[in-house]
Amino acid sequence: MRVPKLVGLMAVDAHETALAHGVLLAAPDRPDFPRTVVDYVVRQYPPPGVEVPRGAVVTVWFELGGGEGGGGVREPRIPNPSGGGMRRELGEPGDAYEMIDK
Repeated sequence: MRVPKLVGLMAVDAHETALAHGVLLAAPDRPDFPRTVVDYVVRQYPPPGVEVPRGAVVTVWFELGGGEGGGGVREPRIPNPSGGGMRRELGEPGDAYEMIDK
């Protein structure tokens, strides 16, 4: 049998999907996994589609919920930061506190 895709599913749905495909779930980052309901699976091993025997264990990791130190969404920012060194804000014309280089 093949490992189902569990990434993106809520914990309760991942559990039901795993049972329907004949595999068991383990969650090392969630000792309370049987009571986890709304957290989403963000990673799994083995990956989807891998052939495993019935009753094999699939390890899943969940997104950290609120108050657990999650880092938020990490996505590339466009435009990328410039490759130069330190930059300073230049004063506006007529600025009372104009910066003068010496």
